[in-house]
Amino acid sequence: MNSTYATAGGLRGIWNRTADLLAHPINHGALALIDRFAIAAIFFLSGRTKVEGFLTLKPSTYYLFREEYKVPLIPPEFAAHMAAYAEHFFPLLLVLGLCTRLSALALLGMTVVIQTFVYPDAWPTHLSWAGLLLYLVAHGAGPVSLDRALGLK
Repeated sequence: MNSTYATAGGLRGIWNRTADLLAHPINHGALALIDRFAIAAIFFLSGRTKVEGFLTLKPSTYYLFREEYKVPLIPPEFAAHMAAYAEHFFPLLLVLGLCTRLSALALLGMTVVIQTFVYPDAWPTHLSWAGLLLYLVAHGAGPVSLDRALGLK
């Protein structure tokens, strides 16, 4: 019985030491930086599909918001502009690590709207976005950020 306990304790010790070794390089700073760039890329690239040049909305963008997206209570032309601008502005802030919590919260709100009114069957994708965004809302931008340089939490 002692040898079984010792083996279990030995395996548990190896497991815990391995977990400690992995936790050191995969810390909050690394996770926040990766999360910021990952979610920023998703939204920014989506925003780029809606515009020509710098920020001129494509005719197809207006069509999508009138015919496919149909967000209630907001005129489709206004919604098209707001979505395109938000998908450029907030990802830029995330990459810079500036106003990170607010930017992540704004994109989380956008994700909820998309999930609820536009693509309700795409919940696995939206859940993965929400996971990245919620981490940033809760923990902030990390040490490699303008938030940190400016002393913002």
